[in-house]
Amino acid sequence: MRLDDPKFLARLESLYLLARRVIGGSLAADRRSHKKGSGINFADYSEYQYGDDYRNIDWNIYARLETLVIKLFELEEDVSIHIFLDVSHSMQKKIDYAKQIAAAIGYIALCNQDKIIIDTIDDKLNYLIEPCRGKGKVMTLLKSLENITLSGKDTKFNEAIEQFQRRQKQSEVCVVISDFLFPEGYKQGLQKMKYKKNDIYCIQILDEEEMTCNYLGDLEIECIETGKKRKLTIGPNEQLKYNELIRRWNENLYKECSKYEIGYIQAFTSKPFDEIIRDILSKGGLIA
Repeated sequence: MRLDDPKFLARLESLYLLARRVIGGSLAADRRSHKKGSGINFADYSEYQYGDDYRNIDWNIYARLETLVIKLFELEEDVSIHIFLDVSHSMQKKIDYAKQIAAAIGYIALCNQDKIIIDTIDDKLNYLIEPCRGKGKVMTLLKSLENITLSGKDTKFNEAIEQFQRRQKQSEVCVVISDFLFPEGYKQGLQKMKYKKNDIYCIQILDEEEMTCNYLGDLEIECIETGKKRKLTIGPNEQLKYNELIRRWNENLYKECSKYEIGYIQAFTSKPFDEIIRDILSKGGLIA
């Protein structure tokens, strides 16, 4: 289904309406600054000092204690939702599904006036959508995602995150949409993102066929990303070893995310994309 299909747009609007009911519209609705100022939500009291805004004086306390104090409020941050979309060749069977997930998150964010940025990742970081906000940017979002093609000769997630850090100016809500099958791993990149005080959410896109090895006998395999070829003999023991290694790889990703308080969800392409978004909403959003 094309991303600009009316039926697909209707599903996106349904998800946004659900987000409004569940978490106030924003997938990052609970993100607030620890700074105190003249925001909306009451945070604390402070003794009045010359130059403070007299409109924040609590006159009820003054009437009881004859002490001037002012109310402090939490400042709402300007939320930026930064989507990192894996477009390497290992995503061949999963890229359309990944685009749908990215479209849903982007649609909800734009309709809620949150700022979004989208980068693609292959062997480097590439701008897809520069910072923008507002429902008027929805079609730009969908067309940009629709036109994505697989690229690169390998997936270098850690190097891509280094590029991101060099240009990052403030902490963001970072959503990584990928199979996380990175030859060089993912720990260094995730740790660097966390060090910069970003709120991170990993959406691991998987295909059922990848979870088990169904090949037997003598064959030549080719790496879908690098093009390198290798001759192998696969028997029942090799099948079991593959199945165990892929299970352990995914389990380690989950443990790494738990260790660093990174949001995580596993999304199989056999499951409708909107069910994944509903699961995220049911947990309170990307950073709840």
